[in-house]
Amino acid sequence: MKTKKFFMVLVALFMGSQMAIFAQGKKEGKMDRKQFGQEQMQKMQCNQLINALALDDAETAKFKPVYTKYMEEMRAVRNMNPRAPRSTLTDAEVEQVIKARFAQSRKMLDIREKYYNEFRKFLSPKQIQKMYNMEKRIGDKMRKEMGKRQGMKKNNNSNSRR
Repeated sequence: MKTKKFFMVLVALFMGSQMAIFAQGKKEGKMDRKQFGQEQMQKMQCNQLINALALDDAETAKFKPVYTKYMEEMRAVRNMNPRAPRSTLTDAEVEQVIKARFAQSRKMLDIREKYYNEFRKFLSPKQIQKMYNMEKRIGDKMRKEMGKRQGMKKNNNSNSRR
């Protein structure tokens, strides 16, 4: 129960800090919002994992660079296949999309296996499983939040057209 409350507080703090950072970037007009946001989110996620896994200084020093490389490779593979409107695709194009997803899934699995072996050098299998579970929860929360925000944008756009 305490862990759940702690995690919720971390997520709330993370969301609040991101809003403040984006607001500052918008005012200054100097920062690339998308890249800055990804870097900040990656650092926050890394720090959340370090805290949740209760890593000491030596383990943290090993974990951060490996996790950063892991996330960069995973992000690159996730961004491989641009999304196209499904209703406009032909059968041949849909087949290409499906095969591209298979290839993407294979690459992601290869990256996970590669970095499992790297993480295993200084983390226990239970810690690695906890890391994977936390990544999934964080990703689910981010997707849910993005869905809410996109829904709000659609509602605001339809209201402003009236």
